[in-house]
Amino acid sequence: MKKNDKVLCFGEVLWDNLPSGPLPGGAPMNVALHLSRFDINSSIASSVGNDPKGVSLKKFLSESGLATDLIQVHESLPTSEVLVHLDEHNCATYEICQPVAWDEIKLTDQLIEEVKTSKAIVFGSLASRNQTTRNTLNELLNNDILKIMDVNLRPPFDTKEIVKNLLSKSDIVKLNDEELITISEWYQLAGTMDERIISLSGLLKLKTLIVTKGKNGASVLHMNQLYSHSGYKVTTADSVGAGDAFLAGFLAALFDGKEISQALKEACAIGAFVASCPGATPLYTKEIIRDFNF
Repeated sequence: MKKNDKVLCFGEVLWDNLPSGPLPGGAPMNVALHLSRFDINSSIASSVGNDPKGVSLKKFLSESGLATDLIQVHESLPTSEVLVHLDEHNCATYEICQPVAWDEIKLTDQLIEEVKTSKAIVFGSLASRNQTTRNTLNELLNNDILKIMDVNLRPPFDTKEIVKNLLSKSDIVKLNDEELITISEWYQLAGTMDERIISLSGLLKLKTLIVTKGKNGASVLHMNQLYSHSGYKVTTADSVGAGDAFLAGFLAALFDGKEISQALKEACAIGAFVASCPGATPLYTKEIIRDFNF
């Protein structure tokens, strides 16, 4: 990817209310922030409420180096907050409130222009739970750009028809091993994990299918070749945002023209590093990741 090429990240921005306190989050925002740390020109399109939490989120984005001109301000719906529950292994589950501002991201002329001048769009399944945002996203996907879907099945916001529609429009899909099992069963696909990866990618005609496996690393099917990495062992602070960091690290390496095996290695490193820190967007430098157990 050329230096001036842009990646548009679309969807939720929010506050993750962890046991230790609130931290900024939302998968698309996390991906945009991590991409920018790898010198990828990224932007985030979303909506916050006309409230102090929305002001704080926009301030965080600005201070993190991300533009806020595509962050709409909703006059009646609040800024999103998510209750994060950690199990005994510090793996996170989420209690997602509704309705919130990112449920109603409007299709604006500015947003239409942004997607037309971008090389890729990163989006998830969660933000499509509401008709307004879903319609906006579907319009944006009617453009000839690289479409990268970060699956986030968050019951009860995991409607099969909505997710399958987004999958059918995607070029690159990232999901975790549990989501792979769920989605492959939607399509009546069975077999081992590797067999499911191959079958699902072929059925959806994907360029790349990425499956993260938590502490067990990840696998990538790219151009009909399967790559795997066993991951890096760390003490997990929480799993919040580790998958988003993984995706950003993989995309940054991919856009930089690196081999898939190297992109997977770097993605596992950044994912492990973020899992070892509290919250989704801990501070780090590229040098830290480069030296991370390589």
